[in-house]
Amino acid sequence: MTATGASVLGERVHLIGIGGAGMSGIARILLARGIAVSGSDAKDSRAVLALRALGARVEVGHDAGHLELLDGPPTVVVSTAIRETNPELAAARTRGLTVVHRADALAALTTGRRVAAVAGTHGKTSTTSMLTVALQHCGVDPSFAIGGDLAASGAGAHHGGGDVFVVEADESDGSFTAFSPRIAIVTNVEPDHLDHHGDEQAYRRVFEAFVGRIEPGGILISCADDPGAETLARYAEERGLTVRRYGRGATADADAALLDFRPEGPGARVRARHRGVELAVRLSVPGEHMALNALGAFLAGVELGAPVDGLLAGLAAFDGVRRRFEYKGRAAGVAVYDDYAHHPTEVAATLRAAREVSAAAGQGGRVGRVIVAFQPHLYSRTRTFAAEFGQALALADEVVVLDIYGAREDPEPGVTAALVTDAVALPADRVHHVPSWSEVPRVVAGLARPGDLVLTMGAGDVTVLGPEVLLELERRAGSTG
Repeated sequence: MTATGASVLGERVHLIGIGGAGMSGIARILLARGIAVSGSDAKDSRAVLALRALGARVEVGHDAGHLELLDGPPTVVVSTAIRETNPELAAARTRGLTVVHRADALAALTTGRRVAAVAGTHGKTSTTSMLTVALQHCGVDPSFAIGGDLAASGAGAHHGGGDVFVVEADESDGSFTAFSPRIAIVTNVEPDHLDHHGDEQAYRRVFEAFVGRIEPGGILISCADDPGAETLARYAEERGLTVRRYGRGATADADAALLDFRPEGPGARVRARHRGVELAVRLSVPGEHMALNALGAFLAGVELGAPVDGLLAGLAAFDGVRRRFEYKGRAAGVAVYDDYAHHPTEVAATLRAAREVSAAAGQGGRVGRVIVAFQPHLYSRTRTFAAEFGQALALADEVVVLDIYGAREDPEPGVTAALVTDAVALPADRVHHVPSWSEVPRVVAGLARPGDLVLTMGAGDVTVLGPEVLLELERRAGSTG
C-alpha cells in the first residue's frame, strides 16, 4: 500500500454516513493523504461542516446521485449501521463499485505503521485518547482514529508524520479483527452488543479472534482487575503471546499497579508502581476507572519506546474527550456535565466519578447531590440489562429516565423505559420517567438546587440537553432573583 492508501481504497472514496465519529475520522485521514472524498449523511453537523472545510464534498440526505459527486467511480465505505436498502449502497452494488466496511478501510490506512489498537467493552475511547496525547507529549506525531473528539484539539482523527498509528478498535460488530496491531490494549470484556453477537460466548470469542490478530512479536496489554480481560490474557499466554498487565495494587503480577487514588477537584492524584519504581501523576479527569485507563495507556507507550517522564507529563495534560464526563457549564450554582455511558458498568463508574467531583466541590460542609438524566440506548440492550441499569442508576440521588433511543433498532413489544425506572432501587419520588424529551430540562432544573451536579447520560441525542438545562436553570434563577 502506498502512503496515500490508494492501492487499497483507490483515489476517490465516498463514505455513506460520513458525519459519524468513525467515518468522519477516516475521511479526515483520507483528505490529509490527498485522496478525493465525498459523502452523505442524514443531517448537517459540526463534523460535516469541518469535512467540507477540509475539501470533502458532502450532501445531506441519501440519494444514488451522490455517487457522482467525484470525478470517476469511487470506492464506497459503509458501516454496519448502513442498511442494504440505503439508495447509495444499493446503487453501488448494482454498478459493481467496490464496497468496503469502515473497519477494513481504517485498517488499510494503518498499513506500514506500528499499530496500537485499544479494545474493550468500556473505556476504549478514553484510553485511546490518553495514549495519543501521551505520545504527542513525547514528541511523537502519531496518526490516530478515536471514536470521540479530543477536548483540546476538537478532532478525533489525524494523519501524523510518525510511524505509530493509534486506533480505537470497536468490537460492536466484530470488525476490529480487521486490524493487525503491534500493541493491543484490552480494558475489559463484558457482554454487550448481543443484538449482533447473539450470546455472551460469541462476544468473548470475537475478542479471542482479535487477540489472534496481534502480529508476531506483538504484545497484549490487559487489565488484570477485570475477569473477562484476565481470562483473555491467559488465553493469549497459552498461545505464546507476551502479556503486560495493569491493575490495582492488590494485583500481584501487574506490570503497572495503581497504589493510591485520591480525588482532587475535577481530577485526582495517583500513585503507581512500574517495574519496581513508584510514579506519581496528577490527572485532570475524574474517576478511578480513568486512572486504570491511564495505566493501560502508559504501558502501551512504554512498549512503543516512549520515555516514562514524557508519558507521565502527557497523561497529566490530558483534559478529556467530548461526551466523556464533559463539563457543559454552571448556572444557579449547579454544575452540568454530559457523558456517553450507555452500559450499566459505564453508568456506575461515571456516577461514582460524579460523586467524587461533587464531594470535592462541596462547600460549608454540604456535599451536593448527583442528578442524572439517563436515556437508554437500544431496545435490545434495555431488555438485556434493565435490572443492571436500575442498580447502577441508584448511585444517583435523583434519576430522570427518558424514553429509549432506538438508533438502528425497531421497537420491541413490552420493552420500554419502564423496565429501567421500575428497577431503580430508590424511593419512588426520586425516580422520574419523562417521556417528553422537551420536558426533561424543566424537570431536571426543577429538581436541582445550588451545589448539585447534573449529568445527562446516554449514547443518543440526550447530549444536546445539557445547554437546555443550563438555560432553564438561568431562567428560574432570574425569575426568583
